[in-house]
Amino acid sequence: MNQDNVPPEILAWFSGRDWRMRSHQREMLAAADAGHHALLVADTGAGKTLAGFLPTLADFTSTRLAGEPPPDSLHTLYISPLKALAHDVQRNLIAPIDEMGLPIRVETRSGDTPSDRKKRQRSRPPNVLLTTPESLSLLLSYPDSFAMFAGLKRVVIDEIHAFATGKRGDLLALALSRLQAIAPQVQRAALSATVADPETFRAWLAPWGDIDTVDLVAGEQGAPAEVEILLPEEQRVPWGGHAATWAVPQLYQRIRENRTTLIFTNTRFLAEFIFQKLWEVNEDTLPIGIHHGSLSKEARRKVEGAMARGELRALVATASLDLGVDWGDIDLVVQMGAPKGSSRLLQRIGRANHRLDQPSRALLVPGNRFEFLEATAAKDAVDQGQRDGEDFRPGGLDVLAQHVMGCACAEPFHEGELLSEIRSTFAYSWVDEDVWSRVLSFVENGGYALRAYDKFKRITRDNDGTWRLTHPEQAARHRMNAGIIVDSEMLEVRIAAGRGRGGRSLGKVEERFAASLSPGDTFAFAGMSLEVVKLQDMEVLVRAAKTSATIPSYGGQRLPLTTHLAGRVREMLVDRAGWARFPDDVREWLEVQDWRSSLPGPDSLLVESFPHARRPLHRLLHFHRLEREPEPGDADHQADGGSRADAGWFRRQ
Repeated sequence: MNQDNVPPEILAWFSGRDWRMRSHQREMLAAADAGHHALLVADTGAGKTLAGFLPTLADFTSTRLAGEPPPDSLHTLYISPLKALAHDVQRNLIAPIDEMGLPIRVETRSGDTPSDRKKRQRSRPPNVLLTTPESLSLLLSYPDSFAMFAGLKRVVIDEIHAFATGKRGDLLALALSRLQAIAPQVQRAALSATVADPETFRAWLAPWGDIDTVDLVAGEQGAPAEVEILLPEEQRVPWGGHAATWAVPQLYQRIRENRTTLIFTNTRFLAEFIFQKLWEVNEDTLPIGIHHGSLSKEARRKVEGAMARGELRALVATASLDLGVDWGDIDLVVQMGAPKGSSRLLQRIGRANHRLDQPSRALLVPGNRFEFLEATAAKDAVDQGQRDGEDFRPGGLDVLAQHVMGCACAEPFHEGELLSEIRSTFAYSWVDEDVWSRVLSFVENGGYALRAYDKFKRITRDNDGTWRLTHPEQAARHRMNAGIIVDSEMLEVRIAAGRGRGGRSLGKVEERFAASLSPGDTFAFAGMSLEVVKLQDMEVLVRAAKTSATIPSYGGQRLPLTTHLAGRVREMLVDRAGWARFPDDVREWLEVQDWRSSLPGPDSLLVESFPHARRPLHRLLHFHRLEREPEPGDADHQADGGSRADAGWFRRQ
């Protein structure tokens, strides 16, 4: 893009900060000027978010307005997978807007937004609205959404890799198709640092799968990351366990040596646990914070603000801070336990320095000897620039049914027109008339299992194929229950304020954990030791305690090892020549396993049984994949009762 086409206000702002506009930022402006959609793949710290917003900023400069009044309507919709990311983007977007003197109003909308502000945003939206896929879907379920989005010019999707391949991506794809119908002029832009397959993501982003309408913009190359695996100084890497508590003294020393350290854990339980362990050794009373999704909004905002102001020496966090949060003063990122994927590790590493021309420093802390192999595999992948990610699959019909109900809440729809709109998405281009009929039938009355109940009679069809709500109350019921993220029933944790009332909220714990508590029990939460006063009205009333015995655990948090990383680990197991680079205790563990049992290779599966109730030696089953399909006469084929070519075949050795 020619520099003359960049508004002088933007060039002056870059110059005032002693920055240069990078090539990918210019290309994002050029794509917008050409009326194209765009996918930007650039390293963390490359200014991706700013690149996504540059066309918006340019549209509000006096050069582009040319004497015209600025639009007093919604211009840009920014969609992120995390509420924390939306708030961080708002904080960082305000700076260039104020410094350039642009007439742009920016607001966020999420589950944390007060209801009165949500209502006002629908009638008088800001120029830029930062939200999540779920909040956008709910916005589209209101009748005034057509007026709200009619003038929409741009949609920016941040960290697209984090949800495009899952059900949240299905929900967003359907919402984008609705936005395209309301505002055909809208341009789409997607941003990511860890997309492994850009071409498929371009197809996902493009309306009607027309990939030629989506420009692929590659970011400038950044400095390679510096990744280190922590090893015990005196003791050995443990055989088992996943909390890596052995490393706490060494980790504390690293915190002392660095200005700011960001410590990632894979679960909320581990975040609370590691935080407590760090405080036990915090002889210097360094300011250390904690952040995860079950903490109250106020607690999260307080920690985020302190981190942004450079007031914390360390912050223990979960995936709630994985993506995009721009804190440039972080010196070191620590991953407690195995990262489970090279893309996830790259994303977390990028939080350090957050500058393209400076290497990010990361420390991997394996919890046990097997996790050392996982950490080594992830480090190798990062060093080689290899990324992993989930494959795209057909869109879920449960998400489609939810979208259909949301459309009915906004206004009556014609089934043929809505089907055409849905088919414009990459995820649902496969939906045929039969599938569509079954989805409509399910939304209409709940299907064969629920059609006998009146409350599931949600929509009804006119003779001309128009569908409408059976009763206005169905809209309120839908909005109260819509969503893709399934979570357990949660109870609020509040400080007891006297006379049985609950005071300040600390966050939420799962009902199953709360049910195990009795008055007088103690537990650790939000970095505090708490004593249960009583449980009432879906709340746990607590007061400060001197000791804590338990830490809340949450269901459904085990992160799977990615296929790419699992393959690397399996190759390590059988590459005996490569064991020389492992520590002695890890190599010893592999040798014992090889001597006592077996080590499965990339194409084999190991199943072990062990002595129990004084029974003799364990049995070992070792399966190898067959290179050919089984014939009908094969013994294995007959025993299985038929062909299983799709599932893969194994022969017992």
